[in-house]
Amino acid sequence: MGVVIQVRIPSRVDKPGSCPAKPLIQENLLPAPLILPSVAELDLFRCFQSVLVHIQLLWELVLLGEPLVVVAPSPAMSSEMVLALASCLAPLKYCCDFRPYFTIHDNEFKEYTTRTQGPPSVLLGVTNPFFIKMLQHWPHLLRLGELRVAGDLPKQVKLKKLAKLKTLDTKPGLYTSYKAFLHKDKTLIKRLLKGIQKQRPSEAQSALLRRQLLELTQSFIIPLEHYMASLMPLQRSITPWKTPPRIRPFHQEDFLKSLDQAGPQLTCALKGDWLALYRRFFKSPNFDGWFRQRHQEMRQKLEALHLEAIAEAVGGEGVGGGPFGWVGLSLTHTHTHPCLSPLTVGQGGPRAAGGEGVKQAQGPGGALLHRRPWTEWEQEGPLLCSSSLRMSGPGWWTSPRQRRWTWC
Repeated sequence: MGVVIQVRIPSRVDKPGSCPAKPLIQENLLPAPLILPSVAELDLFRCFQSVLVHIQLLWELVLLGEPLVVVAPSPAMSSEMVLALASCLAPLKYCCDFRPYFTIHDNEFKEYTTRTQGPPSVLLGVTNPFFIKMLQHWPHLLRLGELRVAGDLPKQVKLKKLAKLKTLDTKPGLYTSYKAFLHKDKTLIKRLLKGIQKQRPSEAQSALLRRQLLELTQSFIIPLEHYMASLMPLQRSITPWKTPPRIRPFHQEDFLKSLDQAGPQLTCALKGDWLALYRRFFKSPNFDGWFRQRHQEMRQKLEALHLEAIAEAVGGEGVGGGPFGWVGLSLTHTHTHPCLSPLTVGQGGPRAAGGEGVKQAQGPGGALLHRRPWTEWEQEGPLLCSSSLRMSGPGWWTSPRQRRWTWC
């Protein structure tokens, strides 16, 4: 607990004696950092075998980021159950906090047990029955007992109301007043029961359960992905002469209207109130985390496409590259700074002799401007003023109001 292990998976370039055909940049081989909820893959069937009939309800509670307490007989059982619940949303990232094994000595004990404010969106795993009394104001509590097999199917915990929640002698069960939006997947229960009768290995049962949860999450998230993609501006609207277009805002009602034609019912056979489930999901931290991540990816994609359009526009004109590059300006009148001196048109390049930086101004009185080695480009002041300026490539730009130059 409280330890972050950084692991680097070796690639082909790390193999002794390997000679790649092309030189590879080491930094490009490293993917983005990924935080895994657990190092080892959990046995979902063993973790959920006592709550299989409530797996749909638990999936909804985790999806909506509801506060949930798991009271187990041992730290191992509570940790496995909390980690299994946090991983059942894959490929959707669980953006709330989760504590596989929480004790009264943790720093957040007072915060979680206070009644002056609502409980936070946390998955809490505990073993001390004292928490049953201290956390009675939490809306959902799962009390696990020792695993016992009743016939073919492990004995299932019962769904009970919070009013029946007692202290210490509380019997195993799922204590909640939450009503699931989706109906139970009876087909999944029958397939798992049939696997127990045929003595199917636990690994196969876990793979079946994980695939069903994966398909359920994908059916829920695919309509959101499609609607989010429709908010992306068209590529033909991206030009090098203008700033990148903005991503259109996310309107919840417009998305809910689109579910009639492209909703989860197309890929999922479960019936239920999908609209109400989406409305509750919009208020959860999981939606906020998913939306922020997708919006950031789309914004980065727009910036990359804009830079690509600028590069193509500059490269198509056949002008020189370099650290500065050339820029075409449409000027009505210009003023030069004393540190800048005009050169003959066509003289020099992006970097002239003696380390002088060169800029080209085209239009009335077009000239090449260069920077002396002992001076700096000024961001403000009468460096180069223009009442109308149009950028045709990467380089200097100015705001007509501020008369300020900045390097793009």
